[in-house]
Amino acid sequence: MTAVATHAPLPLLLQLADSALVLGQRNAEWCGHGPVLEEDIALANISLDLIGQARLLYQHAAAVQGEGATEDALAYFRDPNQFRNYTLLELPHHGPLAPGAAADRDYAFTIARNFLYGQFMALYWEALCTSADPQLAAIAAKSAKEVRYHLRHASDWLVKLGDGTALSQARMQRALDALMPYTQEFWTVTDAEAEAAADATGVDPRSLRAAWDEAVDAWLREATLTRPSDAGHLTRGKEGRHSEHLSYLLAEMQGLARQHPGATW
Repeated sequence: MTAVATHAPLPLLLQLADSALVLGQRNAEWCGHGPVLEEDIALANISLDLIGQARLLYQHAAAVQGEGATEDALAYFRDPNQFRNYTLLELPHHGPLAPGAAADRDYAFTIARNFLYGQFMALYWEALCTSADPQLAAIAAKSAKEVRYHLRHASDWLVKLGDGTALSQARMQRALDALMPYTQEFWTVTDAEAEAAADATGVDPRSLRAAWDEAVDAWLREATLTRPSDAGHLTRGKEGRHSEHLSYLLAEMQGLARQHPGATW
C-alpha cells in the first residue's frame, strides 16, 4: 500500500506564502531610497529572503492544489480577496493613508513592522520545524535561519532609533503606536490553522503569544520605548479581508505578468 503524503492545509500554505511575498514586496520598495547605502542593500537582501520563502511555499502549495497550479499563477493571477497575508504587511511605509494621499517614506514605520512581525515569525518558523508536513518542516528550517537575521536587523535599529535623539524616539514610538493594533491578527485562529494544529502539520498561534510578549517587552525596554495598547479594529487579512492598500501593491507587482500571460524570458 502506498503511503499518503501528509501536508498542511492549502489555505495555511497560502497564508505563509502570501505574507512572505507581500512583505518582501514592501521592503523592496526601499531599494534606491534607503537612508544610507548599507540599509539599501540590507533591505534588498531581506526582501530576497522573503521572496525566496514565498517561492518555496507557493511551489508546495501548487503541488498540493494540483490542477496545473504553478507558483507564478498563485503569485500573479489571484485577486486581492484571494490573498491571505496579514493586513500589517500590506500597509505602505508611511502608515495607513487614504488612496492618493502622499507622504514621505518613514523608515521607523518599516523597522517597527519588521520588528513586530519578525518576532512573531521567529517563533512560528521554529515551531513549524517539527511539522508533520515534511516539506513545510524543511522550508521552516531554512526560513527560521533567515528570519533570525531579519529580526536582528530590525531589533538593532529599534534600539538605535528608540534610544537615539528625541526626534528618532518620537518617530519610532509613533510607528509602534500605529502598528501595534494590527498584531491582534497574529493571535486569531483560522479554520486552516485549527486544522493544522490538530493534525500536527501546523501550530496554534496563540501558543506563541507569551514568548512574543516577553521578547517584545524586553527589546522595547532596551530601546526606551513604551509598549502601546493593541486595542482597536481587529483586521482579518488572513481571511481575505484586506485594506485598500493591497490592491495597489498587487496591481504594481502583478501588472507585467497579467499584460503578458504565459510569456517566457
